[in-house]
Amino acid sequence: MATDRYVSPLSQRYASKEMQYIFSQDKKFKTWRKLWIALAEIEQELGLDITDEQIAELKEHAEDINYEEARAREKIVRHDVMSHVYAYGLQCPKAKGIIHLGATSCYVGDNTDIIIMRDALELVRDKVLNVLAELAKFAEEYKEQPTLGFTHYQPAQPTTVGKRATLWMHDFVMDLDEIDHVLGSLKLLGSKGTTGTQASFLELFDGDLDKVDSLDPMLAEKMGFDACYPVSGQTYSRKVDTQVLNVLAGIASSAMKMATDIRLLQHMKEVEEPFEKSQIGSSAMAYKRNPMRSERICALARYVMVDVLNPSMTGGTQWFERTLDDSANRRLSVPEGFLATDGILDLCLNVADGLKVYPKVIEKHLREELPFMATENILMDAVKAGGDRQELHEKIRELSMQAGRRVKEEGLDNNLLELIAADPAFNVTLEELKDSLDPLHYVGCAPHQVERFLDEVVYPILHENEKILGMHADINV
Repeated sequence: MATDRYVSPLSQRYASKEMQYIFSQDKKFKTWRKLWIALAEIEQELGLDITDEQIAELKEHAEDINYEEARAREKIVRHDVMSHVYAYGLQCPKAKGIIHLGATSCYVGDNTDIIIMRDALELVRDKVLNVLAELAKFAEEYKEQPTLGFTHYQPAQPTTVGKRATLWMHDFVMDLDEIDHVLGSLKLLGSKGTTGTQASFLELFDGDLDKVDSLDPMLAEKMGFDACYPVSGQTYSRKVDTQVLNVLAGIASSAMKMATDIRLLQHMKEVEEPFEKSQIGSSAMAYKRNPMRSERICALARYVMVDVLNPSMTGGTQWFERTLDDSANRRLSVPEGFLATDGILDLCLNVADGLKVYPKVIEKHLREELPFMATENILMDAVKAGGDRQELHEKIRELSMQAGRRVKEEGLDNNLLELIAADPAFNVTLEELKDSLDPLHYVGCAPHQVERFLDEVVYPILHENEKILGMHADINV
């Protein structure tokens, strides 16, 4: 690794080798050559004077990119596509004259970008599914574990640990729907020419519109797509990049929500992300167990959510049939959005696979607040026994305030149940009150909701995609 120049942490610390390959030079330029071969084959099939020998020569050198020749040529001509056309031609002297015939730079550039984004989205999809699979195991295991609910980060009606996990999962399910929608709508640019009019191809085919109309469908089929975009300037609409990165921003948002909840729960010592035996939480405070994985998820998520502004602005500033101010921006924003999202999902998978729950701590926090949660039931039972609802409500309010002051101002235990039992208006003993405080009585339909969500939503998705499940993520540092 170079130590005397900047190295992106996305490749050194966060993104997987699989995602890095998708955005590698090898993947890019090998795809360029596949597109040149496809174009030559199509043009031959449509009647141009291109020989089998020329196509065979192109295929022979489809994988062995002569980078040095391409780099040397680019220093002279300052054009990456023409440099690679030249380098390919050095390897294929018989086919040199028909490489890139009729095409403009965006033929290889934009079609390759679409192919790369498709492949990257498919990897992202696989990882979202694996995160869902791990969270499903967690939700199933803890579907009946009562825990204090929070609204406004203030104690609220109890829920269960498993039900809370379904909230995280539901966000990821929505992300999966968006991934599938965008994957289903992605099309190739096709062979549109310098301003999208296909004028060069119309000239090549002597004005035969039927042959020109055949170009894009034939290319789409050869490259594994359903179709090409019906109209374009020189480039495909940069709005496509916005749609793709919006999916990544949605995943980042879902991951940040989950990771933020885990960070708060770890502060409360109720749930903890994986912590390795020799891991150091702080250079100064040796006892610390910091939620560094969840913190990193949140950090990368912010980056991805902001990154989507790049294609949004790029799409809006493409003058007429095209301008080149998109190029430098897209070389950064699209790959880095995917690399960061890939790192986020690896972290999510690592965290979901090793979440540690501490039921005793959860129960302690729950019992500290449960008397307040139980007052509605206590009120209803007292009314059924003949009490006045309004008078009893006021008494409970006053006693709750008294118990609350004791907790907040004196640091003592919550004695609301003792205060209610001591008031003859409620006609109930302390033992009866304590017996009624089974936390499961206060979680509503949470366990049932977990079961229904898993059975009706998550498990069918996982079953349909079971061949890609079983991923495990190792994280760096």
